[in-house]
Amino acid sequence: MKVTLIRNFQYLMLIAAAILIAFPFVWMVLTSFKTENEIVHFPPTLFPSQLILDSYIHVWSRIPFLVFFKNSIIFSFSVTLISLLFDSMAGYAFARLSFRGRNQLFLLVLVALMIPVQVTIIPLFIMLSHFGWLNTFLGLIVPRATNAFGIFMLRQFFVGLPKELDEAARIDGCSEFRLYWQIILPLAKPAIASLALFHLMYNWNDLLWPLIITSTEDMRTLPAGLALFMGQHVVEYGILTAGAAIATSPLVIAFIFAQKYFIQGVVFTGLKE
Repeated sequence: MKVTLIRNFQYLMLIAAAILIAFPFVWMVLTSFKTENEIVHFPPTLFPSQLILDSYIHVWSRIPFLVFFKNSIIFSFSVTLISLLFDSMAGYAFARLSFRGRNQLFLLVLVALMIPVQVTIIPLFIMLSHFGWLNTFLGLIVPRATNAFGIFMLRQFFVGLPKELDEAARIDGCSEFRLYWQIILPLAKPAIASLALFHLMYNWNDLLWPLIITSTEDMRTLPAGLALFMGQHVVEYGILTAGAAIATSPLVIAFIFAQKYFIQGVVFTGLKE
């Protein structure tokens, strides 16, 4: 009886937490179907009096939404793919190879985890300005080509894989890169999928970096473009919430497809032999 009560209480807490987390998203979606008068009406209401699709129609014509969407896809997917390659290679080196200074270099990676991103923005901006990469995809993508958290996460996963795999592969004449690419990476699918989702979500939603590096509408990503669309005196909340709802949908779809690997990655990452 006591175990049942504890379990029911845990379920209630999980349901309450899920409601609190989902409420802002539900409010945003429902608001996108309201008229401007109903959105600013006080006291506010959760459900619209009638479903209006005007905001979803106007968002394509009032702002260059397709351009923002294309830039977000190029930026976030390119960073995700490049980061997965470099993070996995670095994680493999730290976990499976022995070389001088390995522990010291990994300590630097851990230190990089503790440095706020905002601290590095001004030096990066000056460096990219000298390179002539401001307002370009190179300037957006290259500084995000690897990530300390990704290296740490994959290193922890690789450490948990049996060392006998490496020994057997090397006895059979397997090269180091082939060992990494054909043996270790396929076993790390849960961790790779989890990290891919983290990278995609972080870069897709990133506002500060694209806002600083880009200066024209044709280079803005969705968060930066939608933020600049807010007028100085008038804010069209319907169009902004409709744009935000459309911008969120790719992440929801990506999570649905990667949910199985994501859960496996969270469970297994960090486990050791």
